[in-house]
Amino acid sequence: MKAIIVGLFALFAVFSVFSFSPAFGEITPNNAFILEGSGFAVTEETINTSEIDIAISTQRQTGSTIQSTVEDGFVTINDLDFLTTALQATFLREGKYIRISGNVESDSGEEASLRFFGRLVEESKSASIYGFTGRITNGDDSYKIIYTVKLSALSKIVPTTESKTTNEQLTIRILKGSSNQGIGNYIDTSSSRYFSQDRITIKPGTTITIVNDDVVSHSIKSGSENYGDRYNRYTADGRISTGEILPGKSTTITFDNAGFYRLYDPDYDWMGIVAYVFPNTDSIVLGQGKTGN
Repeated sequence: MKAIIVGLFALFAVFSVFSFSPAFGEITPNNAFILEGSGFAVTEETINTSEIDIAISTQRQTGSTIQSTVEDGFVTINDLDFLTTALQATFLREGKYIRISGNVESDSGEEASLRFFGRLVEESKSASIYGFTGRITNGDDSYKIIYTVKLSALSKIVPTTESKTTNEQLTIRILKGSSNQGIGNYIDTSSSRYFSQDRITIKPGTTITIVNDDVVSHSIKSGSENYGDRYNRYTADGRISTGEILPGKSTTITFDNAGFYRLYDPDYDWMGIVAYVFPNTDSIVLGQGKTGN
């Protein structure tokens, strides 16, 4: 088993050094990112599959170091889910390295500590790829972590304004067929299936117009995600509730306060939007979905 573990880490090291050309990640304060990927959680006796999916908001910058907060997300080891409770992320050398540390909590309420370190190995116009190693310690269990993860890149959008005195506006469309989960109406599975945009960063005071291009009614609420719960995926927090949006009709949502928002349709809970509201930053979109039919 030890030989297998050493082999995995050696393979990871070779992969990081030789498989990718040198790259540099440009990370700036007051922005939001999605870090998602998978790999292995290894002990002396077992090799387990593991996944990570977290939302990060960058904050203040000191020199080439940018302090950040993990707003939401989870880490899994086989069927065991750990929810983010008190994690901090630090971007070093403006994104060439990432350090994540703090505590996570399992479904049963047990607390575990997490220490990850990532190195940028490649980037494209839409995302940056990092190789991560680290450790999760849960009671007497200690797992060595090997991940390949993607940090979603940010692309600018141009909000519309009716006059100098009106708030910025962004239109998001509910795509036709969104009420049918898993229906193969969309060829590009890398894009949003249900909304024209599903990951956005905006300034406080921005108004979003939700247009229903589907053939059934929808509604949008804000809440927290109950990771691992198949039957009650979200818990509403009362901050946003649009009421019914009839087919062909629209409604507006204004984000007055800064913060992290997870929007969802309570009748079709596979439909979700992640919104980050930050002051003094351009409006941007992380997940650019397909246009409606």
